[in-house]
Amino acid sequence: MIADTDLPYAGLRVLDISQGIAGPYCAHVLWQQGAHVLKVEPPSGDWIRFVGVMKGDHNALAIQYNAGKQALALDARTDAGKKILRGLAAQVDVVVQNFRPGVAERLGVGYNELSLEKPDLVYVSISGYGPDGPYADAPATDSVMQADSGLMFSNQDESGTPRRVGLLAADVMTGLYASQGAATALYQRLARKRGTHVQVSLFEACASFQGMCFLEQAMAGTRPFGAVSAPNGVFDTSDGKISVVTVNTEHFHRICRAMNRPEWITDPRYLDNAIRFDHRAQLHADMHEQLKTQPTTHWTTVFQKHDVLHAAVRDYNGVMSHPQALHLKMFQELEQEGVGSLPYMGLPSHPYHRKATSSPRIGEHSVEVLKAYGLKQAEIDQLISTGVVKQAGALTDKA
Repeated sequence: MIADTDLPYAGLRVLDISQGIAGPYCAHVLWQQGAHVLKVEPPSGDWIRFVGVMKGDHNALAIQYNAGKQALALDARTDAGKKILRGLAAQVDVVVQNFRPGVAERLGVGYNELSLEKPDLVYVSISGYGPDGPYADAPATDSVMQADSGLMFSNQDESGTPRRVGLLAADVMTGLYASQGAATALYQRLARKRGTHVQVSLFEACASFQGMCFLEQAMAGTRPFGAVSAPNGVFDTSDGKISVVTVNTEHFHRICRAMNRPEWITDPRYLDNAIRFDHRAQLHADMHEQLKTQPTTHWTTVFQKHDVLHAAVRDYNGVMSHPQALHLKMFQELEQEGVGSLPYMGLPSHPYHRKATSSPRIGEHSVEVLKAYGLKQAEIDQLISTGVVKQAGALTDKA
């Protein structure tokens, strides 16, 4: 693991005033690559903190996308809060926000205003549908975006029922696209000494992610769904499930040899993919009957020997114990204050793996941040007493 001081963004200062997943994940990617990230959220907390699986003061979503950040709880709707937020923005290299269009400007931290003072500022705006247009002010959540961008349509089953992808795919992919845009802007800043206003919307990000699907529909006249080769499916074994797939006839012959079914090679129903696809129901039924007679480990051993495209269908415990995951040391042990030890999956790009550190509680570093900003203790106490700032109390119990 590379020392923090040797990471590419070491010394980079990021102000994360976003909430949810896409913006915080963008900033967290920069943190993983060495940046110092200050997360500013309302005293009530980023709304994502209260969604999904929780334990104590934390939930899984906030931990994954905010680990390692400093946290300041600040009411930026007040005059005092706006002044502090504006001052903090003047001290950083990158600002990440995902307010609806116009909100950042009302808070005094819009790009046009900040860039006058800092022409080399990298400013990342993440929105649902973009800065203007008929949908600019429309609310956008992951599920809304999966429906509106065609992602549910793309994931429909063979009966034509649209299905939501079972994770927050729209938010996560937008965060990744935004971090890539920030990286490009940082190179522009380094090479040409000028800043950039990076603008990413969930709508465009989701459509971009499905780019080939739009091409397929344009070329075929209709969007194909389901498998396009045979055999191709998930089959029961005696103790689990296994995915088996072919992409050409040679791959099918490997399956025939692995399952000791040489007669399938010359069977007129299975001579090429188009013919096999027409007879896939019978082929899949025969494979199912044979595969369910032995455990998954038996078939993975046999299929590996014959170079068959396959994989055991794993749950998350199975992924964490996967021999290759262990070899790559994919999961770090994150000691989350108030929760305990958790498996943390960082960036998959090597060699930039930063050691995971605890995700902050609401306002955990408020006093520390404001002292570094230049406020005296009496000023900070006044802000806390009036509710403009919240400082998290000391932890009394740990898991």
